[in-house]
Amino acid sequence: MGVDDGKLEMLFISPEERGRGMGRKLLEHGIKKYGVKELAVNEQNPQAKGFYEHMGFQVRERSELDEQGNPYPILFMEMR
Repeated sequence: MGVDDGKLEMLFISPEERGRGMGRKLLEHGIKKYGVKELAVNEQNPQAKGFYEHMGFQVRERSELDEQGNPYPILFMEMR
């Protein structure tokens, strides 16, 4: 997990740990300790989008391009 100024920059869970609550624990820690209120997720990753929605985030904005200008749609999400 990486956080910068209240924005979740990255959260990676190994495949064998998915579904065991580690992502929830890390994100809750980021929210409480580091004030995470927003994040960006690749639209082509519906599992991650669904996880963040389940955790209380909602899509605020959509971009057709990623931060490097590549054609990977990005969803900008914020805490409800």
